[in-house]
Amino acid sequence: MEITLLHVADCPNLGLARDRVTQAAEQAGLVVRVHERLVSDLAEVAGLGFTGSPTILIDGVDPFATADTIPSVACRLYVTDDGVQGAPSIEELVKVLQR
Repeated sequence: MEITLLHVADCPNLGLARDRVTQAAEQAGLVVRVHERLVSDLAEVAGLGFTGSPTILIDGVDPFATADTIPSVACRLYVTDDGVQGAPSIEELVKVLQR
């Protein structure tokens, strides 16, 4: 399984996303490779599936994208059981990792 964290420069939520992805993989008992990719150009956004920073791709797919999500070079927020946060919860990540 390959996980890619797409982000803009100086993303304030990259560390949170990285930590939660790592913790979720450990809880799920999975061995994953986590790559980080800086996105700086609007031209590359659509082809990457980048819908804000950070975007978490699992094997190239954004499991948190919704039908109305549009490509954007901007901050991204996630709706969790604990409210709006800068990354999905560990529990939500475990669920998508175990699919």
